Amino acid sequence: MKTSEMIERVKEFLGFRKLSYQRTFNLEDRDNVVVLEDIARFARAHETTASENERASCIMEGRREVWLRIQHHLQLSDDQLWKLYHKGE
Repeated sequence: MKTSEMIERVKEFLGFRKLSYQRTFNLEDRDNVVVLEDIARFARAHETTASENERASCIMEGRREVWLRIQHHLQLSDDQLWKLYHKGE
């Protein structure tokens, strides 16, 4: 398989996965909004994850990473998502 074909397959996969996230977290559904708000609080989406306790910081950063992944799939365009994951971030 050519590299260009492989890249297209990966892009298709990312697009499909993005649609799955969007269907799962449909922002027109009030229950979904409540769940996302809860995850945002739990993951410290809008505040620092830094703590004097290194273990606690690592745990909170892991939670935040999950929040960011959900948000990437809900808010980024297909091209932005590709660039993000193509770089391995």
